[in-house]
Amino acid sequence: MQAFDHPLESAHAPQFFLMRGVLRPNFEVPARAAALREGLRSLGIAPGLPEPAARAALEGVHTPDYLDWLRDAAAEWAAIPGAGQEVVANIHPSPEMLAQGARPSSKAVGRAGWYTADTACPVGPRTYEAAAAAAGCALAAAGIAARGGTAYALCRPPGHHAYAARAGGHCYINNAALAAQALRDAGADRVAVLDIDSHHGNGTQGIFWSRGDVLTVSIHADPDAYYPWFVGHASETGGGEGAGFNLNLPQRMGTGDEHWLEAVAAGIARVRAYGAEALVVSLGFDASEHEPLAALRVTEEGFARAGAAIAGLRLPAAIVQEGGYNTEVIGGLLARFLGAWGG
Repeated sequence: MQAFDHPLESAHAPQFFLMRGVLRPNFEVPARAAALREGLRSLGIAPGLPEPAARAALEGVHTPDYLDWLRDAAAEWAAIPGAGQEVVANIHPSPEMLAQGARPSSKAVGRAGWYTADTACPVGPRTYEAAAAAAGCALAAAGIAARGGTAYALCRPPGHHAYAARAGGHCYINNAALAAQALRDAGADRVAVLDIDSHHGNGTQGIFWSRGDVLTVSIHADPDAYYPWFVGHASETGGGEGAGFNLNLPQRMGTGDEHWLEAVAAGIARVRAYGAEALVVSLGFDASEHEPLAALRVTEEGFARAGAAIAGLRLPAAIVQEGGYNTEVIGGLLARFLGAWGG
């Protein structure tokens, strides 16, 4: 299997993280990529080095004003007297504000609140560079899939919480959505995104909500008790032309292999029934039993079985890395998942 990785990922090393009212070290660190590289190395896979995504490609799923902000936010922030080292908003527009005509501010603090969904996506001086490099990995994997193959993209920072015009949850550019759009542009009439990260792929859902040409399926912990808290429920099935083309399969907190794999099987069945011609897998290892938050309790064997099951669709696929924060185990989990896919 081919893989893609970019060293610019290490330029993004976020520090700020607010958890239950306590400032603590950020989980989304460069050591994650190092651990995943070890997983690839154990399989004898030497990742290729793609070009960072071009602006035109990013605009396939993100709005120009958002991309301008992401590129310029750190410099704008640094010009504020007494500002911290990273862009972190202290206010976001509420539904009441939006209903009453809220609009973007011209000032750095207001712009940060407008273009982010939460405080878990601090923007540093080189976040945009790293995100564009990660997006380049996803597009390279999609290029292999467009030619009938399967490839893995070691994307860091991850992407599935990023909306068309808003960052959130460690995510800035939606790598999976970019890959799906690239496959559509390459000629696939129907593309499916299967997200097995423990968090709902809310950004991916949002981007394709009104489209019927991309099916979005997400298997995740119950959002009533877990990020992103407000969306990810089974009742959310898409709107407009996308009605019926979004499937959420929320799991009870603490769910282990048996029920999680049943949900994976249900997601696979939906992809097959949809008649997808190509597949994007949002691969998160934060469903592992060894994760810091451990919302789900999936074992190493569970991930291997999931890899084999999804590979059974026999679709061209771009496998895009999302979460997974225990650097002691994620490399081994990647090796088991990709090994089972290839085996």
